[in-house]
Amino acid sequence: MAKAAIIGGGVIGGGWAARFLLNGWDVAIFDPDPQAPRKLDAILQNARASLPALSDLPMQAEGQLRFADTLAEAVAGADYIQESVPERLEMKHRVYAEIQRTAPNTPLGSSTSGFKPSELQDGARNPAAIFVAHPFNPVYLLPLVEIVPGPAHDAALIERVKGLLRDLGMFPLHLRMEIDAHIADRFLEAVWREALWLVKDGIATTEEIDEAIRMGFGLRWAQMGLFETYRIAGGEAGMKHFMAQFGPCLSSPWTKLMDVPEFNDALVDLIASQSDAQSGHHTIGELERIRDGNLVGFLRVLKERNWGAGKVLNDHDARRKSAMPAASTGPEPDMAAPLVLTQMQVLPGWIDYNGHMAESRYLFAASETSDALLRLIGADMTYVGGGHSYYTAESHITHLGEARLGDDLTGSVQVLGADDKRLHIFVTIARHKVPVATIEQILLHVDMKAGRTCPAAPAVLDRLLPIRDAHATLPRPAQAGRHVGERKS
Repeated sequence: MAKAAIIGGGVIGGGWAARFLLNGWDVAIFDPDPQAPRKLDAILQNARASLPALSDLPMQAEGQLRFADTLAEAVAGADYIQESVPERLEMKHRVYAEIQRTAPNTPLGSSTSGFKPSELQDGARNPAAIFVAHPFNPVYLLPLVEIVPGPAHDAALIERVKGLLRDLGMFPLHLRMEIDAHIADRFLEAVWREALWLVKDGIATTEEIDEAIRMGFGLRWAQMGLFETYRIAGGEAGMKHFMAQFGPCLSSPWTKLMDVPEFNDALVDLIASQSDAQSGHHTIGELERIRDGNLVGFLRVLKERNWGAGKVLNDHDARRKSAMPAASTGPEPDMAAPLVLTQMQVLPGWIDYNGHMAESRYLFAASETSDALLRLIGADMTYVGGGHSYYTAESHITHLGEARLGDDLTGSVQVLGADDKRLHIFVTIARHKVPVATIEQILLHVDMKAGRTCPAAPAVLDRLLPIRDAHATLPRPAQAGRHVGERKS
């Protein structure tokens, strides 16, 4: 079991702790704040409710969490250390000195958004172990982490750290050189300065500025970024046309980015009062849960399309799946009974707003089960690659119970009929051997290139028809042949 040491358990440090814990790492935290355990518990509750919803695999067992009494105790035996103490350079230097008395060679990432790694490394016992690992809040959901090595760095160590972070489902963006505020925060700083001027000058309120972002370009940026968005804006001629069309605007006095409004009590009160009017009807905890729910929704959509941050999530699932022990094929199923072909678990992403398994997931479970039958009879992906497949022509689902988060399900199939072109099956999805849904389906064997039905290959029929004959002696399921709305007997 790998161990992470988290130094500083506030919003960012707590987010790091949640990211590690929910990915199976043991975590030791050092934070002298007596309220740190309470604050971390709130972060963990949010993470447990949201991060698993991004995966299409069961989460691994959560790691063990403990609060250490000293820095040395926290970092002893750690495989990775993440520092998230306040942004005071002298404090960071004191923390690093104490850490490296115990663990001089352990990778030590800093969550800093303001300091360069050369500043962090100054005077360190082993500067090559220190680097910037700057995440984005909430750390347990957002994949981006900016990795910035310093002038003294160990290239092999940095590569190991990047691999470690990918295994946590994160996207390490390796900066080619150090720079103040790294990459992402420089954009945020530019937008923030302009927003302060718009509020100070009375042009817009905090709410109006937020609406301009979340109703418009923020949605585009969330899935295409800046340059890809503007490439599309150039039309068929692409980026060159966009630059030619809008480049001259750079000399127009559109922005005050080179100037900063005076930061005084009046400006603070103006921003704070508008923010209270905009969002004060929600607690911070409520806003965090709203944010997390929205992020999960956005990220799930991107995951379905294998795009942007969604591709990072799919890659993370694929790495986790490849590391899982191969499932045992087990003995040949008993052909004289409905064939139990799939074992599944209800995952967070399968749950609807009522807390039940969503209808689409019952159909997904049926598809997994029917696919297992097709593999059994030889109509697998190799067969499909040859240009033939079974297509579902009709489905009828009957809900008999409820499946909830974490439930273990089985999928079984009874073959009600089959000939050379048609396959009539009855799928039962059960929890603890009690059916929660049945799905009756007709599948047609298709020549994919011709786009019409055709006889299945003899080798497939040689496996399918004996199952049909064996199942002919079984009692016909009570729900088989039901029409929509028919009363239960």
